[in-house]
Amino acid sequence: MRISGVTVPDNKRLEIALTAIYGVGRSLAQKTLNDLGIDYGKKAPQLTPDEENQIRKKVESYKIEGELKRSVAGNIKRLKDIKSYRGTRHMKSLPSRGQRTKTNSRTRRGNVRKTMGSGRKKVEKK
Repeated sequence: MRISGVTVPDNKRLEIALTAIYGVGRSLAQKTLNDLGIDYGKKAPQLTPDEENQIRKKVESYKIEGELKRSVAGNIKRLKDIKSYRGTRHMKSLPSRGQRTKTNSRTRRGNVRKTMGSGRKKVEKK
């Protein structure tokens, strides 16, 4: 089964398989299946064509995949343009939600280690 260009895994339960779509988490997948009256434990091959179309229609009504990525990128660009604090943190590739940066924040900064070390020169062996 494909929804908005993403192949939903056949071997997983539907509530987990739907999370393969960017923007659909566990709770949204469960809410969708509840609204349509489909069992969480069903797998994609077990669905009838009618149920597939219902799921596809419901999920595509949400903001997912490209549309969601564009909107997030637009929000970040807006913050950068108005030079807000969060925008400047995004520009400098630093954490924007108040985390400490003396230690940690390796993921955001790209694992840069800017420590001094011992200060001693390495002695060459003869």
